[in-house]
Amino acid sequence: MSNKSYSYGRVSTQDQELALQLDALEKCGCEKIFTEKASGAQRERPQLQAALDYLRPGDTLVVWKLDRLARSLRQLIDTIERLDAKGIGFRSLTEAIDTTTPGGKLVFHMFGALAEFERSIIRERTNAGLASARARGRLGGRPPAWNTDDITAAKALLRDPNITVEQAAKRLGVAPATLYRHIPGGRSAVHDSERSQDHE
Repeated sequence: MSNKSYSYGRVSTQDQELALQLDALEKCGCEKIFTEKASGAQRERPQLQAALDYLRPGDTLVVWKLDRLARSLRQLIDTIERLDAKGIGFRSLTEAIDTTTPGGKLVFHMFGALAEFERSIIRERTNAGLASARARGRLGGRPPAWNTDDITAAKALLRDPNITVEQAAKRLGVAPATLYRHIPGGRSAVHDSERSQDHE
């Protein structure tokens, strides 16, 4: 099993100072330094991928700061999990994190818990938003099934020339599109049906 340290440095277009990173990385005695320049919007990082491919089980990837490795907590955790799955350690010099130590592993377990908490909050907000939309007009999510009474009520409202389709839909607690889905043609279809019945 290998037991060497390799480092990765990145400079964005907004922060041109790579020398500060390199000085710190060189002092920690890394065998090789992978560096690249990337904008904040750029997703591909070929040198980071090259570093991940180059390292072997027992090696350690070293960065100057956590934000050099990832632009988000989720991306950071994903990268660390990839390293851990390959048996590769991780060190961040500025934050003094070292996943090869028990304390360092604990820090990243905490990061993982925070990321899961964030996902749970997003799910709760999404579900709450859908519930609120349904309460206002049954918008979002799966459309509710209509029965014969619903269609009869809708036709009765549409027969009244003083009530618009939007107003009828609002009274029924649905979106206008839902009303048209169950009564194709809307008000004109209701009137056409009545005229055909009168001629029978």
